[in-house]
Amino acid sequence: MRQSSTRLGRANLDRLPAGIWRPAYDRSRVTSGIVHLGLGAFHRAHQAVVIDDCLAAGSTSWGIVGASLRSPDTRDALASQDHLYTVAIRSAEGTEHRVIGALLDSVVARENPAQLVGQMADPATRIVSLTVTEKGYCHTPQTGDLDERHPDIVHDLNDPDTPRSAPGFLVAALARRRAQGLSPFTVLCCDNLAANGHTVQRIVTQFAAVRSKDLGKWIADVVAFPSTMVDRIVPETTDDDRDAVSSALGMRDAWPVMTEPFTQWVVEDRFTAGRPDFASAGVELVSDVKPFELMKLRLLNASHSALAYLGYLSGYETIADTMQDAHFARLAAQVMEEAAVTLTMPVGTDLAAYRTSLLKRFANPALHHRTWQIAMDGSQKLPQRLLGAMQDRLRKDLPIATHALAVAGWMRYVTATDEQGRAIDVRDPLAAEFAALAREAGPVAERLAPALLAVAKVFGPFGAEPRLREAVTTALGRLYKDGARRAVEAHVTA
Repeated sequence: MRQSSTRLGRANLDRLPAGIWRPAYDRSRVTSGIVHLGLGAFHRAHQAVVIDDCLAAGSTSWGIVGASLRSPDTRDALASQDHLYTVAIRSAEGTEHRVIGALLDSVVARENPAQLVGQMADPATRIVSLTVTEKGYCHTPQTGDLDERHPDIVHDLNDPDTPRSAPGFLVAALARRRAQGLSPFTVLCCDNLAANGHTVQRIVTQFAAVRSKDLGKWIADVVAFPSTMVDRIVPETTDDDRDAVSSALGMRDAWPVMTEPFTQWVVEDRFTAGRPDFASAGVELVSDVKPFELMKLRLLNASHSALAYLGYLSGYETIADTMQDAHFARLAAQVMEEAAVTLTMPVGTDLAAYRTSLLKRFANPALHHRTWQIAMDGSQKLPQRLLGAMQDRLRKDLPIATHALAVAGWMRYVTATDEQGRAIDVRDPLAAEFAALAREAGPVAERLAPALLAVAKVFGPFGAEPRLREAVTTALGRLYKDGARRAVEAHVTA
């Protein structure tokens, strides 16, 4: 189908077809109050949609300035369409399209770090939110502490006025506000870190204290770091997706985002300098996010990772494809069931209903969420998603074979060679270290499993736990002997 040459933009919003949702407010009256670090698809399908609802409800001083820490691609795609873009909400029943207007501008941090620090230090900025992925915090996932040897942290400590890292930008802007006698902004982490607000507070405070003990103390004493739980499945956008959205709009959108109908945001109600009317947009404001955070990490994210590693090894391209295999659907359910006993939820929480909804969401045939995409950065994800639940189950003297199979799937995946001998494009900060360990150990579970379990940045002291070593080594041996698909079938039918 031939695509229109007209580009989405504010001048032609009134030319959109009647069925397309569009900003329900005067965008020219909106001012920025939020700087967001990590202008990726997830933010644009989740937090920006919530802010769009808040703007429509009258909170017009909370527009977003987005920042890409490295790549200019998103800025380049959106700048020429006035930072408008489409969220395509896909289900088995069809697709709804909504144009979002909450993003007012964007910058690329690497091109002009001083500009971004200035935007964050501006008194109008009252919240700095982040979706920079787990690895973007330059920390050690096992401990939650700042990795002072990380190259970006080394750079930022030596050159604090032109930072590269998320902690570096946060501290540079907070230091400037302190020097100017301004109140600090709230730091709102929206990444899948356990106790994400507390974890980011620790990382940022540690970084600041290396620069200046007084600055570190000031940040610890006066800056709010509320914890959050975010939930929405957002696959990467393909060229076919762009064409489909542009066809529906009758004009070109260079970078729409794809997502599912479900969305959830739970936020600890603790802000330094005010916040939008989140409740008007369906955000759950609570005093303690931790139970919801662990629920999501250990039920949704853990089973997602299990499906991603073992599904990829079995030749499945997407999560929905993987879920068509009844044995993998049962595996996902088992991961959730076995993690559920490690959770303590508020009265009234229906974990069984939540697990059922997750299985339905995973099987959504309209979402093409690639197993390879979910498999990225496993070294940063395993501690929060799988290892914590395994530790809790061992404390209760419960078996860990299901989670061990998922960890073994990760181990088999990071060898960078699949079951047919083809190369796997492993995207992970420690990919080179894993590949070297795999080459040295060879395809022998009794050598490879202990070698990977000894990587302290992933497993910490838990890697030496004899019951963990036995369970993971046994599971990895099955993967090498039988292949992932047969190993999953054998496990869930045992």
